[in-house]
Amino acid sequence: MKDKYTHIFEPLTVRTMTIKNRICMMPMGTNYGEQNGEMSFLHIDYYRQRAKGGTGLLIVENANVDFPQGSNGTTQLRIDHDNYLPRLYKFCEDMHRYGTKVSIQINHAGASAMSSRIGGLQPVSASNIPSKTGGATPRPLTKDEILAIVKKYGEAAKRAQTAGFDAVEIHAGHSYLISQFLSPVYNDRTDEFGGSIENRTRFCRMIIDEVRSQIGPHMPIMLRLSADEFVKGGNTLEDTLKYLEYLNDEVDIFDVSCGLNDSIQYQIDANYMKDGWRSYMAKAVKEKFGKPVISMGNYRDPQVVEDTLARGDCDLIGMGRGLIAEPNWVHKVANDQECMLRKCISCNIGCAGNRIGGNRPIRCTVNPSVLEGDTHLGRKVNKNCNVVVIGGGTAGLEAACSAAEVGCTTFLLEKKDVLGGLATEISKIPAKHRLNDFPVYLQRRAAALDNLYIFKNVEATLEVIEKFNPHIIICATGSAPLLPPIAGLHENIDKEGGKVESILSMIKHVPDYPEDMTGQKVVVIGGGAVGLDVVEFFAPRGAEVSIVEMMPAIGRDLDPVTKNDTKCMMEKYNVNQLTSTALQEVKEDCFVVKSPEGEVYELPFDHGFVCLGMRAQSKVYEEVSKAYKDTNVRVENIGDSVRARRIIDGTFEGRNIVFTLEQKGFL
Repeated sequence: MKDKYTHIFEPLTVRTMTIKNRICMMPMGTNYGEQNGEMSFLHIDYYRQRAKGGTGLLIVENANVDFPQGSNGTTQLRIDHDNYLPRLYKFCEDMHRYGTKVSIQINHAGASAMSSRIGGLQPVSASNIPSKTGGATPRPLTKDEILAIVKKYGEAAKRAQTAGFDAVEIHAGHSYLISQFLSPVYNDRTDEFGGSIENRTRFCRMIIDEVRSQIGPHMPIMLRLSADEFVKGGNTLEDTLKYLEYLNDEVDIFDVSCGLNDSIQYQIDANYMKDGWRSYMAKAVKEKFGKPVISMGNYRDPQVVEDTLARGDCDLIGMGRGLIAEPNWVHKVANDQECMLRKCISCNIGCAGNRIGGNRPIRCTVNPSVLEGDTHLGRKVNKNCNVVVIGGGTAGLEAACSAAEVGCTTFLLEKKDVLGGLATEISKIPAKHRLNDFPVYLQRRAAALDNLYIFKNVEATLEVIEKFNPHIIICATGSAPLLPPIAGLHENIDKEGGKVESILSMIKHVPDYPEDMTGQKVVVIGGGAVGLDVVEFFAPRGAEVSIVEMMPAIGRDLDPVTKNDTKCMMEKYNVNQLTSTALQEVKEDCFVVKSPEGEVYELPFDHGFVCLGMRAQSKVYEEVSKAYKDTNVRVENIGDSVRARRIIDGTFEGRNIVFTLEQKGFL
């Protein structure tokens, strides 16, 4: 609603660029590029959804200015040669049709490049210091090489201008090459590019000047920076305000980010961080230099965005993951549909987890159509189709909504009195509260559909299902805690007044645990995501926490952001980590475990938690499949009732009801 959010919808002019509103998309890597570094049509489809959705400024993910040495990915965009201009021109042309302005981020990875991805070359940097713990050792650049790279930045910026971009962004943060010169963590040079603040900023200053000389006086230059590096010995916000005095000239917009590789949970916000938590950094830069600044950091709520702009903390609000999740954020807010926003839950699984963790193209836990958008909304069934969905968790809700949205008469059966499944339960843990946004969105979406009928407190028996005369049956019955046949486990777990609990019992008692648990012993069996949720809850309360994992590593399947954040959390609170250690027996007040060396001993506790993962609840699927085996009714199993996985898998499979309808001739 434009009248309610006047600051969001106020245009902003910088040099010759006028942005129609204050929302800009942050440059997040996608792995959508062609193998040769050319922008792909996947890219164009992806960004088009965000342009159509009303975003004021799109900042295209980082493009390499110096291949292969400066590359930081297998499919990273390149802008180091004129042959990349045609596709970039096509991109700008398409985005401009929607009144959206476009910038592109130009970058050199430096020590963040991987030798295996740059033809076996040794990465380069300011010094011979790795860009992250355990990273490869780079070699220091010579002065001649530095001057050559400066020139390449200028040439890249000129290509961006030729392609039709409205602005160009120089990446000077996040442990890439310019950051490696700016940060005392990486730069121990003794020549004119190291030591003093003036010397450490010299490389960046030369790049800014070269870019300006190439693009002329009219095109805005943006500078992305890590305002606080959040690592020991790194630049603080106060340090950054000092070094920006040497970089201020010719910069038109400061893109104020934070964090380095070893503090990635601040660079790509961990899920518990508050909406807009970084705005104080942008405000400090704006107050000192009086230039437009971008603030980003878990923005998703329109009122938070409006208030941040109204306070004058920043001039533009940056959204990365938020626009992956909800491409139509601006249009929904403008048209009084904010209750239907599909908010990012900051899980970092489909975006950072896919790209950084697995070198895969990005996806999204809450948005099963990142590239193409919700195209199913434009389709309708060609004949009557009754769909019965069993289970009202996130997978079942997505399936039910998608089926109803294309015209199916849809019946959702949930045996409990609440919807949302495990996502709703887990969100009761304070640090996981944002997770609840997804089931809330799905329930609002469901409530708006007249042809979707929801029955709670209903057991999906064969007799009940038959009453709905189904053409398609979707089983989404979820999972339950895995409780293997370990001595004493079943006798002691979740017993009234007992000390041994499952994750669901722990969640039930969240309000009952005291804020100060100093001196109390908490032992968690299981080092996966669920066990770590328990550790994250109790460790800050002062409890003496131990976590037991039978595999050699804790949290091995976590996304890189969560994994690093978890590592830092456990170090901060001195969590006792027992890896390659197996549970042997459960007693009332201790766990009997076996060490890697074969020693069997007891771990006493005041609170013991068994978090050995989840198991699929597939009994209903098996019964229904058998009952309808010789009929024309399609029975499908989705989500955790196939096997215990992540929400992203169930969301994707829920949307796949559209393809099932297509295969069955209903679309």
